[in-house]
Amino acid sequence: MSHSSVNNTAADRLLYPPEEAARRLGISRRTLYQLLRDGKLRSVRVEKRARRIPNSALLEYVDALISAEANR
Repeated sequence: MSHSSVNNTAADRLLYPPEEAARRLGISRRTLYQLLRDGKLRSVRVEKRARRIPNSALLEYVDALISAEANR
């Protein structure tokens, strides 16, 4: 299968706009921006004003939540 024939689903994406990242995590946009401010979720700037959240950052955040829960 050639790369061009692969459908780009949400799981295939590398970067998400904040609204979509929040939706994927099941949290509000406000909560997502708080996580960014607190340094609990990484993001990158792709244009002068466009902020994106890497898929890897979403996975790291969820792993941190799971680890914190396991250590209770």
